Amino acid sequence: MKLNELKPNPGARKAKKRVGRGPGGTDKTAGRGHKGQASRSGSSLASSGSYKSEGGQTPMIRRLPKRGFNNPMKAQFHLVNLSDLSGFGAGATVNAESLVEMRLIKKVKHPIKLLARGEVSVALNITVDAASAAAVEAVKAAGGSVTVTGSSVEAA
Repeated sequence: MKLNELKPNPGARKAKKRVGRGPGGTDKTAGRGHKGQASRSGSSLASSGSYKSEGGQTPMIRRLPKRGFNNPMKAQFHLVNLSDLSGFGAGATVNAESLVEMRLIKKVKHPIKLLARGEVSVALNITVDAASAAAVEAVKAAGGSVTVTGSSVEAA
């Protein structure tokens, strides 16, 4: 069997009903009922599956309270785990440029923080803006070094 030979089981996929196209498309009102906003083109009321309208009942989105806010001053980091560094060889230098080169981060928009998820088996020389204590300990235990610059952390 090949990928191009795969197909769904008979009856597993139902054809979409194409409405509003002559007698076969449930004719005349095409399942929209008579008149009213919901019968017009471009309508997205509850009859069309919108979450904002529940037909006179106060919608769920208005029944529930607002909570929290978006903090414009929150610290944002590019997070790199120890498990992500497995592609680097022994004695390699890990910094912002090498992380972009290895496609672990797309581009340097925020400070880089090293986290301890996973294990590191080779000695690496790592330069980051921030690092967790457990990550620094793990890298040093493997014979590597971590330099925490902290330069752009204040700006974040």
